[in-house]
Amino acid sequence: MYKVIFLNQNQVFELYARAIYQSEMYGFIEVEEFVFGEKSQLVVDPSEEKLKSEFASVKRSYIPLHSIVRIDEVEKEGVGKVHEVKGDKIAHFPFPAPLRPPVDSE
Repeated sequence: MYKVIFLNQNQVFELYARAIYQSEMYGFIEVEEFVFGEKSQLVVDPSEEKLKSEFASVKRSYIPLHSIVRIDEVEKEGVGKVHEVKGDKIAHFPFPAPLRPPVDSE
């Protein structure tokens, strides 16, 4: 069982999956077999319900490597969560500036 934490559109997603792989698509991690909490729970967590609805029909998800915050191998699943990113407390991985075509100097 794996706990995967990643960034997606100014939100931090924390979810549990049974399988993760390095994708054949360069720069992506494949996440399969999502695990969500028991449906028999009396207390409903709106954050986990959002994850369930977003990943309801997803067989496999491809997450860009630069979006991954952390991957942990855990004994058992926990509760999936979605957090809003507030401020600049999360440091983004530095990327080199894109190359620009040479400018003709006349």
